[in-house]
Amino acid sequence: MDELKQIFRDKSLKLKEQIKAMLKEHGNLKIDEVKIEQAYGGMRGIQSMIWETSLLDPQDGIKFRGYSIPQLQELLPKAPNGKEPLPEGIFWLMLTGEIPTQAQVNWLSDEWERRAQVPVEMYRVLDALPNTVHPMTQFSIAINALQVDSIFAKKYEEGLNKNDYWDPSYEDAMNLIARIPHAAAYIYRNTFKGGHHIKVDNSLDWAANYAHMLGYGGEECYEMMRLYQTIHADHEGGNASAHTAHLVGSTLSDVYYSYGAAMNALAGPLHGLANQEVIKWIFEMVDDLKTRKPTKEQIENYIKDTLNKGKVIPGYGHAVLRKPDPRFYAQMQFSKRYLADDDIIQIVWNLFDTIPPILQSLGKVSNPWPNVDAHSGAMLVHYGLTEYNYYTVLFGVSRTLGVMASHCWSRALGFPLERPKSLTTEYIQNYIASQTKS
Repeated sequence: MDELKQIFRDKSLKLKEQIKAMLKEHGNLKIDEVKIEQAYGGMRGIQSMIWETSLLDPQDGIKFRGYSIPQLQELLPKAPNGKEPLPEGIFWLMLTGEIPTQAQVNWLSDEWERRAQVPVEMYRVLDALPNTVHPMTQFSIAINALQVDSIFAKKYEEGLNKNDYWDPSYEDAMNLIARIPHAAAYIYRNTFKGGHHIKVDNSLDWAANYAHMLGYGGEECYEMMRLYQTIHADHEGGNASAHTAHLVGSTLSDVYYSYGAAMNALAGPLHGLANQEVIKWIFEMVDDLKTRKPTKEQIENYIKDTLNKGKVIPGYGHAVLRKPDPRFYAQMQFSKRYLADDDIIQIVWNLFDTIPPILQSLGKVSNPWPNVDAHSGAMLVHYGLTEYNYYTVLFGVSRTLGVMASHCWSRALGFPLERPKSLTTEYIQNYIASQTKS
C-alpha cells in the first residue's frame, strides 16, 4: 500500500468512527430542516426536489399522476384482446396528467414507429465492442452515440430562448423513446445471439415490438413485456437513476446525456442491478438444494443460512416502501393467470411466504417485504430470457418513459441548476458544540 493510500485509509477509518459516535449522540439534531443523520445517510427522505410524473407512498406504493397500478391496469388502453396496459398510455399520462384514449395511444405508437430511425453511427459503435462487454456498459455507450441527433444541442448552439427549451427537449425525448428498444435489442442479439438480428415488425406496439426484436414472440409474452415496461416506467424522482437524470439535465445537458448518466446509476448493485441478483440467488439455491421444487422448510433453512453468512436476501426491502411492492403484486397476478405451473414462479411465491417472517424476527428490518425485483426475473426466465446480466437493460428501457416525461417538465417549468450546499464533518462537529452548550 502506497503512502498516500495508507494516509487516506487511516484518516478515513478514524473519521468514520467519529461520525458513527456523533450520529449516535446527535443524529436527530436538525440543520435547518434536515437531520444530521440524513446528511450522512445519503439524503434519505429529504423532500427537496420536484418530480411531477409519479409519487411513492410508503404504504400505498407508486402512483402515477395519482393513479395506482391496479387503476392503471383497468383504465389505460390495451392492445386488442389484451389485459395489460400499453406503455404508450402511461407515458401520455405522465406527460399530460390525463388518461389517454385508445386513439391517442394508437397515434403515439405510430409516432414512435415513425421516429425510430436509428443513426448508423450507433450500430457501428456497438459492432466495434467485444460481446464480453457488460450489456449495461454497451447500453450507456449506445445512448451517448445517439446524441449525434440531439435537436436541443443544435438549437441551443444556434441560439435558443430559454422559454423555448421545452420544444426541442420534447422532440429529443420522443426520438429517444422511439429508438431505445432498437438499441437495446441490438445489444442483446449481438451479445447473446451471435449478431443474428430480427427485423422490426411495424404492426406491433412499442413493448411488443421490443420483445419481438429480442426474439421472444407470442401474445402472452407481449402482454408480459407490456406489463413489465409499464410498472417499471417511473418510481418518483428520489431514486438514484431518476435523480441522476434530473441533476445532469439541470445543467442543460440534453436528454441523451442525462438519460445516459441515469443508466450508469441504474447499473449499480444497490439499484437496478438488483433484478439480476434475485434470479441468480434463486438458481444458486436450486443448485444447492438439487431440486426445482424445494419445500418451504428447505427454503427457510437456505434463507437462514444466507443471513448467517452475513449476506442480504436480494429482492426484499426498499428504501421507501413499508408494505409489499404493488409492482410485485401486479406480476404475481399476471403469473397466476399464465404461469402458475412454473417451478421457479412457485419458488418466488414460497419465498414471499417465508422471507418476511424471518426478516421480521430479526428486529432490525424496517421493510421485510418484496420489491419489484423479487418477481420479474422469474417471469423473464419462463419466456426464455435467461441472460441475467441483460435484465437491467430491460429495466432501463422502461425507465426511459418516466425520465423523459420528467425531463420535459423540468425544461417547461424552467427548473434551475441543481446545486445543494455541502458541509464538512468539522462544520457539523462545531455546529453540534454550539447547539449543546449549557
